Amino acid sequence: MFARRARGLLDFTFALLCVWCAYHHTPAGALLRRAGAWAFHTRTTARPLLAYYDGVSGTAVPVPAALPAALLARVPTSAEALAWGTHSALKALDSKAREPSLALARELGIAPETLVDPVKGPAATRRMLDALARDFPSEEARVTAVFAGRVPARFALERVDAEGGALSLERLAKQLPPGFEGSSVGAAQALALSTALMLGWPVSESAPVTSPFGIRVHPTLRTRRMHTGVDLAVRSGTTVTAVAAGVVRRASEDSVNGRVLVLDHGRGVTTAYCHNSELLVKAGTRVEKGQAIALSGSTGRSTGPHLHYQLELAARPVDPFGFRTALRMADGATEL
Repeated sequence: MFARRARGLLDFTFALLCVWCAYHHTPAGALLRRAGAWAFHTRTTARPLLAYYDGVSGTAVPVPAALPAALLARVPTSAEALAWGTHSALKALDSKAREPSLALARELGIAPETLVDPVKGPAATRRMLDALARDFPSEEARVTAVFAGRVPARFALERVDAEGGALSLERLAKQLPPGFEGSSVGAAQALALSTALMLGWPVSESAPVTSPFGIRVHPTLRTRRMHTGVDLAVRSGTTVTAVAAGVVRRASEDSVNGRVLVLDHGRGVTTAYCHNSELLVKAGTRVEKGQAIALSGSTGRSTGPHLHYQLELAARPVDPFGFRTALRMADGATEL
């Protein structure tokens, strides 16, 4: 009697373990976590791993405008990145969604047509952002004013201040009057782009790229698939560092990604680091830019030592080199 009950308990324990593994380490589990996060309005780390599993490509986030020669050799300042990100997001909007920004430009004495001009646009956008800094000190409120207009943004900011708590773009967007949904999307894109433009690099910038972002013949599956990151050739045990400050959303191991870390940098920006030999941080840990987070390796589905580095904006994978213009130019590539 005791032995049968013990076996039943053991079987039940193994069944729970199988369910847990399926939930956290399979594409189906990732889909469930993503659906649950959507239903209960919580965060999920399923998307970065899911993208790497199924090769999802395509993104609604616009490519940033080409940086000037002065910025090719360095990471831009916060103000420069915000101006370039906002300019790129404005260019991606249709003419109707752009109307509040053009009206604000006229109000500030800035020629509206210069906002989307490839040459004059970034500087004009910077002047607009600087002019709004006094009334809207935070970047979230400032870009909201750019895309929604000064009056709707001031109304949303006052409502958020009255409620108390931390200011965020999500809270501002909820307080905007009806009809400004497009403005919220543009503001979110601007902040994501500006954050991505200031990212560092996880290993030495001289590390060769063995497999770039894009469609490729998978090295082990031998089928054409979307490669959602870049593979950087480094020796096993090479220190991998965080490209920006953030929170570790996932620190685990599976048969595809190997030992993997997913960092959330806020504003819709996440990065993933796959195939490591050792993870140096745990889920929930706050890390700083340049902090050692892992040692590279060849775990998971891998043909040799390397780091798979993946960048996602608004839950869609993008080419990390699109935000490292200095590296592209150093390799002889054309400007973005």
